Amino acid sequence: MDVKHVNPFIEAFATVIPQLGFKTVKKGNLSMKNSELLSSGVVIVVGIVGAIKGNVVYSVAMEDAKKIASSMMMGMPVNEFDEMAQSALAELANMLTANAATCFSGLGISIDISTPTLLYGENISLKMSSNQVLCVQLLADDIPIEINIAFEN
Repeated sequence: MDVKHVNPFIEAFATVIPQLGFKTVKKGNLSMKNSELLSSGVVIVVGIVGAIKGNVVYSVAMEDAKKIASSMMMGMPVNEFDEMAQSALAELANMLTANAATCFSGLGISIDISTPTLLYGENISLKMSSNQVLCVQLLADDIPIEINIAFEN
């Protein structure tokens, strides 16, 4: 996978997250995964088509998802991962991916994104569109968010 296909997601995170009230943004671990992802908590899938095709999957632990939703809702307490919290997290994935699409456009790469699909629970299993998945861990005020990027070759 070409690094130029990863940087727009990191750049989007660094741009969007502070606008939502988070003070610090840090890059965590970078790793490669195979096509089968297993996750617990909240998983949001966004499809990508155009000059490059594939998926981006955002993954965050349930309690951390509630903290993010609370921040997005101006500090309103989020005790349960209800429809409002789910909508907030889906919108976050939409904002991040749309911002990344703008970054791709600046590189001369035209892409379109799908509506986010949100899943939550324990042991969520996903089969990605590529055998190589690049996982970037990013931190918003020390809340880890995984971005799994899989583009077809």
